[in-house]
Amino acid sequence: MSQAVHRPSVARELLDLLSSMRFAIALLSVICIASVIGTVLRQSEPMGNYINQFGPFWAEVFGKLGLYTVYSATWFLVILAFLVVSTSLCIARNTPKILVDLKSYKEGVREQSLQAHHHKAIAELPSNPQMALAEIGSTLTQLGWKARVQQRDNGIMIAARRGAANKLGYLAAHSAIVLILVGGVLDGNAMVKLAMWTQGKQLYTGSGFVSDIKPEHRLSTGNPSFRGNVSVAEHQRQGIAVLSLPSGVVLQDLPFDIELKKFSVDYYPTGMPKSFASDIVIHDGATLREATVKVNEPVIHNGLAIYQSSFEDGGSKLKLQALPLTHGGAPAELAGRVGTKMAFGDQTLELDGLRVINVENLAGESNASGADVRKVDLGERLGKHLGSGARSNSTKALHNVGPSFSYRLRDASGQAREYNNYMLPVELEGQKVFLAGVRDTPAENFRYLRMPADEDGNLDGWLRLRQALADPALRDTAAQRYAVSATPPHQPQLAPQLKLTAQRALTLFSGAAATPGDEVKGGLPALSQFIERDVPEPERQRVSEVLLRILNGSLFELHQLARERAGLKPVAADATSQGFMTQAVLSLSDSLYYPAPVLLQLQDFEQVQASVFQVARAPGQKLVYLGALLLIVGVFAMLYVKERRLWVWIAPGLDMGGSQVRMAMSSTRESPDNATLFAQLKAAVLKEPS
Repeated sequence: MSQAVHRPSVARELLDLLSSMRFAIALLSVICIASVIGTVLRQSEPMGNYINQFGPFWAEVFGKLGLYTVYSATWFLVILAFLVVSTSLCIARNTPKILVDLKSYKEGVREQSLQAHHHKAIAELPSNPQMALAEIGSTLTQLGWKARVQQRDNGIMIAARRGAANKLGYLAAHSAIVLILVGGVLDGNAMVKLAMWTQGKQLYTGSGFVSDIKPEHRLSTGNPSFRGNVSVAEHQRQGIAVLSLPSGVVLQDLPFDIELKKFSVDYYPTGMPKSFASDIVIHDGATLREATVKVNEPVIHNGLAIYQSSFEDGGSKLKLQALPLTHGGAPAELAGRVGTKMAFGDQTLELDGLRVINVENLAGESNASGADVRKVDLGERLGKHLGSGARSNSTKALHNVGPSFSYRLRDASGQAREYNNYMLPVELEGQKVFLAGVRDTPAENFRYLRMPADEDGNLDGWLRLRQALADPALRDTAAQRYAVSATPPHQPQLAPQLKLTAQRALTLFSGAAATPGDEVKGGLPALSQFIERDVPEPERQRVSEVLLRILNGSLFELHQLARERAGLKPVAADATSQGFMTQAVLSLSDSLYYPAPVLLQLQDFEQVQASVFQVARAPGQKLVYLGALLLIVGVFAMLYVKERRLWVWIAPGLDMGGSQVRMAMSSTRESPDNATLFAQLKAAVLKEPS
């Protein structure tokens, strides 16, 4: 009757255990998928970055699902809570049984039940039961078995076991899951949000200096868990960390200030940072502590870890020259610091950054022309020249092309374009050019305008030609001069027609014939549109060649006129001037689509470095480390340690003075090595050949 009651109970517990395991595995699967999303998708970025990446619709959908803060999303925390509770209940329910089982050798089994085991054997030993007990006990001890003996009226039962760590592995692995999950929650944004709720703080969604943010957006130094960034310029100090969330930021007051004495960085030949470190002074009240923070070598101070995260510009001083692209403008001098704003006509100039080292791949390729600032890049060629991440089989020629600076021009409606200009000319395909980049959104690549350097290595020659192209009087004079020089001596009647054609070509190319709203504003696209619209198709090829020849000749005369007005001697019609004019024609065409009337060029700078530290108080870190250790131990114990039990029944033999020995073995998992082990045990215990 007792057996009839016991078996359904065991079956019910087994079903409950399997059900809880399936539930835990399902939750773990969801957490793993969410963790993959949190790893692939950058977390806690500004919402604008996600809109640029996914578009307005999907960005909003993903935001509502909490994918931008997966580890602090409500659904993720609920799943974690269910998994922690489920696993904890499983541990609480099974731990007493496991502890009892660890103490039990099951020496009370009936000798008849040994025959039901898969691995069993029986033999006669010449020794009497007591001597056999001593011999078998010694053998089992030598083989690593722990045994317990039960004396019975009709014989002796030896119960032995090995591999008890298998069950401890179960407890270790399940406890590890709980520790890791709890530790992860303690070190996540959920604790920051909890601290904001308990302290009555709000997210800050504006812009400006950290020192200007009001106290309702700042957490106290007693916050138990946080991870934020601290940017410190050289010879400055800061005691506030910025905790970034998708909808804004919240500030974290630190119990000390960090002063940056010196920042040092080494570079690979590719221009990538090789190593960087910061010499700092920690101001903790009246206590000063000097230390050096390196990558992967944090400084721990009063339980807070200071990591070297990255580096940035700390407010470098820039001396700029504003070069007008339109006729009649005069260059102007500007000065400012990186990170500041200033009025710039009817727009706002925001100085974003300075890069002193720019290592680019300048390997020579085809002689295809360069750039169209209306397209995504300067064409694929120039994109490759300027460090495209795409793999290429071509040979690389890495060179430091000098400093560059970036800035934004923001209009009254708040819309801004980003610009990136190089200070020095870069040699591309044998021609030195100045590069001026622009992009409409951060999600795009910069598209570069390539302007040829003149004989002095400056931009003055191209700028004179650009401004002369916008002057109607100079265009007419250049057309007249071209007509005179190109008219054959024996056909003077062609001069008026050549002049009209040259004027027409220069007018179309300069954009003077375009009206507001036209997509084609001038340049080579305007000539192409004119030919497609007004020239019969059979004549287009011939007319195109003639028109381009006239345009090139007229622009050369315009170049000579611009030099003449500047008091410079004319240039010779040699290969050098031909290379300059070839690139000038292309860049003049593209400059008409440059979205600013003024080009900013970097004249001089005074670099100021800033180090970005990540400051973290992570109480769950030790729990995670302990959980990881327990997980390794637990998985190893469950996979590689097998619990085996052995029973040896010793009874008086049929022959006087001998013993009959019956042996059986069981294991938690059946495997081929069980048969091998049992064969070895038979040879050792029963004196039978294996």
